Amino acid sequence: MRLTAAVGLCLILAAGCVQVGPPGNTAASQSSSPTASSAASGPRFSQPPVTPPTPPGTNLPAFACADTGGGKTGVARFTAVRVSSQPDYDRFVLQFDTPVPTYTVKRQAKPVFKQGASGQTVTLGGTAGVLVRVFSATQSTSYTGSTDLSHSEYPILKEARLTEDFEGYVSWGLGLAQASCVRTFTLTNPDRLVVDFQPPKS
Repeated sequence: MRLTAAVGLCLILAAGCVQVGPPGNTAASQSSSPTASSAASGPRFSQPPVTPPTPPGTNLPAFACADTGGGKTGVARFTAVRVSSQPDYDRFVLQFDTPVPTYTVKRQAKPVFKQGASGQTVTLGGTAGVLVRVFSATQSTSYTGSTDLSHSEYPILKEARLTEDFEGYVSWGLGLAQASCVRTFTLTNPDRLVVDFQPPKS
């Protein structure tokens, strides 16, 4: 009994000790914490404005009613060929596994092209043509897609066909609905040669 009474007395005294002192001391001690004070009064820095990246498809060269060329010296392999039609242009794309090698884009009065070293000719859809020739390149071991892309529904680019893959030269003949101005440029990631054709103005 004496032990139990002693324990109870200690508990009562401990509870009373916790309540001794002016109220609000705990909150006051927390608000005066050095960490909180320094965080509120420390210097604040704002990040400088960041210029957004240029959207793809902007700052493109102008269309020109002339032959074009470019590229870099080197050897490349074709990995893909694509055609598409947009409201403002029809597009032909050659994709490579390395930077675009030397190329020429030449306009023709007719969509008639020689087929490699054989000397035989092939006539594509449309009434005018463009010959895209790349050196030094190959596609016989790296491209397994179609080598004749026909789209009669496109306003300008009616047909694209492989006409040569011989001794480092690869050529694609393009049949056009009519003579058209051309916009040629290259892109990276992946490396591509892009040839756009301007539709007639209504």
